[in-house]
Amino acid sequence: MSLFMSYSLKKYCPIGMNRSVSSNRHRGAPPRGAPSSSSSSSSLAAAPSPQLNSASGAQAYSHSWRTRAVDATKEEESSSSLSSEKEESESENETIARFLKKEYTAGFVTDIESEDIGKGLSEDTVRTISAKKNEPEWMLEFRLRAYRTWLKMEEPEWSDNRYPKMDYQDIVYYSEPKEKKKLESLDDVDPEILATFDKLGIPLNEQKRLSNVAVDAVFDSVSIATTFRKELAEAGVIFCSISEAIKEYPDLVKKYMGSVIPVADNYYTALNSAVFSDGSFCYIPKGVHSPMELSTYFRINAMETGQFERTLIIAEDDSYVSYLEGCTAPSYDKNQLHAAVVELWCGENAEIKYSTVQNWYAGNERGVGGIYNFVTKRGLCNGARSKISWTQVETGSAITWKYPSVVLKGDNSIGEFYSVALTKNMQQADTGTKMIHVGKNTRSRIVSKGISAGTSKNCYRGLVSVSPGATGAKNYSQCDSMLIGDTAAANTYPYLTVREPQAVVEHEASTSKIGEDQLFYFQQRGISPEKAVATIIGGFCTEVFNELPMEFAAEVNQLMSLQLEGSVG
Repeated sequence: MSLFMSYSLKKYCPIGMNRSVSSNRHRGAPPRGAPSSSSSSSSLAAAPSPQLNSASGAQAYSHSWRTRAVDATKEEESSSSLSSEKEESESENETIARFLKKEYTAGFVTDIESEDIGKGLSEDTVRTISAKKNEPEWMLEFRLRAYRTWLKMEEPEWSDNRYPKMDYQDIVYYSEPKEKKKLESLDDVDPEILATFDKLGIPLNEQKRLSNVAVDAVFDSVSIATTFRKELAEAGVIFCSISEAIKEYPDLVKKYMGSVIPVADNYYTALNSAVFSDGSFCYIPKGVHSPMELSTYFRINAMETGQFERTLIIAEDDSYVSYLEGCTAPSYDKNQLHAAVVELWCGENAEIKYSTVQNWYAGNERGVGGIYNFVTKRGLCNGARSKISWTQVETGSAITWKYPSVVLKGDNSIGEFYSVALTKNMQQADTGTKMIHVGKNTRSRIVSKGISAGTSKNCYRGLVSVSPGATGAKNYSQCDSMLIGDTAAANTYPYLTVREPQAVVEHEASTSKIGEDQLFYFQQRGISPEKAVATIIGGFCTEVFNELPMEFAAEVNQLMSLQLEGSVG
């Protein structure tokens, strides 16, 4: 049985404010692996407040002083009301403008010498990247098959997102800092690069790190350093760059790479499979709980360079790992492409918790520059009672297409997705998840929070699929949107396919707006507008923030406060 459901979103409208709610059919087709184009949409955009009508003047045939006095009083009250409304509107517009112009603190450029392979993409480009990485023949063949597959595919178009198309021949696919010798330790790393990660709050010197977190730092196309490798190895955990894993653990890479996300899954997975340069590899053996959090920090520095990292995490039976991911880029006027692939494989009774704070450059207030963030992430709950959780906070990128997904193959397996997406100015975010129920008694939970400001578009796109035979499957989806200002838009595209009668699938959605009456309530209790907005947003996002590891809590709080500072005043 296939159920297609569309939902009307209830919207909170402050007194005296009218908002429009429209429903339109979904336009465009998603790439393979994305939700079907037949899903419905509920589109909400805040409309300007209507002007109040002035009190009417004295009637033409009434000339009494009393009538004129009453009418004068009405006009004065009406004028006062208009003036008050105008002042509130101006105040709101001014403070929203300050919020939209908030400086991107990670937009600096590291002044180092780099070398690249030049612009353009061809079979020679693929061979050059493989040669620079000193890869075995089987890896080169993997890349070439992916490149030939990519040539036969078309760039996808869907949703309402509009942007200048990328020229794939105008991208540098490999760039690295100039090195005089092979990196054997942090002493061999360019001090400017170490200073860059220190400035970003990611010290690579283990003695400087206060938290018990191992870090793999990726700068442009190469991994600079991986910390705490010795301590992890003592526990049997392998944590290194994907380039090292290809050479040192070829059997594991051959077995799992491409097993969760096939090369031909979509346009960008094929591109990534052909030109990926680095990323992280994590292997947690049977019965081992990783003794510390594992993390990777991605930094784009060179202006013409795209980043195409590959992450592969394998958790064998009865194991556990928590993985953290962060990213930033300089404030360039030219758009750059980030097309990553993340594969998670989870065995019986194993658990993988994957957390992301995405802070790529989003472009300026006019929409100039910014990262195109086209990412494919998928996890496979292969064993019984396995669990995969995706938690993400998205604040950056000019354009974001990202749908972390879970295939619930094992009986009694669990998939979770918690997301906060904040957009402002002219950002466009099309994010969501896919939960594919295959095994018996599987469970999934989706909690998505979208915050939109300026003229940005924030879209949740989700797919929940229950296969025949997936008896006892249960899903709960909650999609909430919050609008700041009168020109932001929020959209929800839920798509549910249920082919098993003994399954329960639930979906709910809501949209609200931070209004003057809410802020007035806080101010009457001595709370400033800045703190009021932070409190409202904090409460709105609590369900997601509670799922983040402690190591990310401080960074997320600081990032959200920077993004929201000056939103109201």
